[in-house]
Amino acid sequence: MELEKYRDGWIAEGINDYIGFYTREFFCLDNFSAFAVEIDGHVYPTAEHAYQSAKFIYTSPEIAKKIWKSRSPGEAKAIAHNNRENYISNWEGTKVDIMEKILRAKLNQHPYVREKLMQTKKYPICLDSPIDSFWGIGPDRKGENVLGKLWMKLRAELQQQTKAGNSDENK
Repeated sequence: MELEKYRDGWIAEGINDYIGFYTREFFCLDNFSAFAVEIDGHVYPTAEHAYQSAKFIYTSPEIAKKIWKSRSPGEAKAIAHNNRENYISNWEGTKVDIMEKILRAKLNQHPYVREKLMQTKKYPICLDSPIDSFWGIGPDRKGENVLGKLWMKLRAELQQQTKAGNSDENK
C-alpha cells in the first residue's frame, strides 16, 4: 500500500511518516466515524457517543441517554459540553482509561477497523486535528496525541497476537 498518498499537506509540513486519521483514508480510527460500539450492553452509534455518554453514566443518566440517542457525534459532544457541571467527579482521572475501553470495543467489534489499523504498520499514528492538543497534535503539532498513542498501543497488541498466532500455526 502506498501510504504517502494519504498524507495531507498540513501534517506533511512538519512531521515525517505520520498516519493521520482526521478525515481521510484512516478516518475509521476517528471517534466520529460511523462504527457503532457496544459498551456495557448499550449500542452507541459512534465511539464519540460512547465517550461523551460515559461522562454522565453515574451522575446524570438522563443526559447520558440523551447523548446516546443524539443524531450525530457532533451533537453528542455539544450536549456533553453544555452539561459539564454534571460530569462524573473523577472524569479527568479516568477519561483515558474509558477511551481505551471504547477503542478496544470498536477494534474487537469491527474487522474493517482492525484491518485498517494493521495497514498502518509501524508508522506513528496521530489525530492530526488542528484544534485538539490533548487527544490530537493540535494547531502547533506539539499536542499530546493521546488518541494516536492509544491506537498505537492497541496496534502493538494486535501485532503481537498476530505474531503469536502465526508462530502457533508453524508448530
